[in-house]
Amino acid sequence: MDKVVFHRKSRIFSSLLVLSALAVLIVASGLAGCRNQPDSSSPVLLRIDDRVMRLDEFNRRFAATLPLDHTLAQNEKDELRRSFLRQVIDRELALAEARRRGIHVDEAEVEASLAEMRRDYPDGNFDRMLSRRNLSLERIREDLTERLMIDKVLEQEVHRKIKVGAEEIADYYATHRDEFVRPLRVRARQILVDNEEQGEEIVARLRNGASFVEMAQRFSLSPDGDQGGDLGFFPRGEMPSRFDEVVFDLAPGELSPLVSSEYGYHIFRVEEVRPAQNLSLEQAEEEIRARLRRQKEAAARRAWLLDLGARSELEVNWPLL
Repeated sequence: MDKVVFHRKSRIFSSLLVLSALAVLIVASGLAGCRNQPDSSSPVLLRIDDRVMRLDEFNRRFAATLPLDHTLAQNEKDELRRSFLRQVIDRELALAEARRRGIHVDEAEVEASLAEMRRDYPDGNFDRMLSRRNLSLERIREDLTERLMIDKVLEQEVHRKIKVGAEEIADYYATHRDEFVRPLRVRARQILVDNEEQGEEIVARLRNGASFVEMAQRFSLSPDGDQGGDLGFFPRGEMPSRFDEVVFDLAPGELSPLVSSEYGYHIFRVEEVRPAQNLSLEQAEEEIRARLRRQKEAAARRAWLLDLGARSELEVNWPLL
């Protein structure tokens, strides 16, 4: 059975399964890109230097990124197609530069990434998912190799050059103080099952001293089960209201009764409560540094890709979309 995923409100709740790590790989970097294709009656959609991608190949790869049994409106799908093509272009430009600079990825790095991906699909679900999406391990390894090449060239040419100074951090804090007012937050764990009888049995075992972390790892249908059901810290309003009603009334270490929702049956335990506070500059420094670094990296990547594009012969037949 596929694990159930629920988003926090800030990311829009949905009863649909979220794209897995493998699907994210396909979207972000698992694209064949503009490799030379055999003759085809399908028109050329994209040409970068001497490499092309034809429309039928693009459509096939775009379809592989969509959730199975999706119900998207046509305008939503059209926007996703345009965004996907931009990702194809960016990825191909970066990959070509990685090859030009002789970036190497060894087999051990690829296997480590593959093992990490497999952890998202326990109990044989990884192989079943490959079969459902008509993907091969050979193709996944190839895509992982190319993604790692891109990661390395980005680190070498863009990310390692980014610096964030103390003055920038202080200036950001001074002009964004309201962002560092923290409401009361709790850190909780959950176990999610799909039937009430099993849920009540687990509650009884927990009250008799069973480890919550082990129970979550063994029985929870939610992906956070692999981390012992850890939901991290969250304030009121970020989780479904049904969760808030229960979790914010629990003391640290206290176990909830079985809680039903549209996702199934939940058991919660609060690990820690953090009171509301205003973060000082010292307390907020690392968060600000990471935020500014992400902003600078995004801007630098975009400038780098634009420069690569300007130095390439790039043609896109946009009307085909």
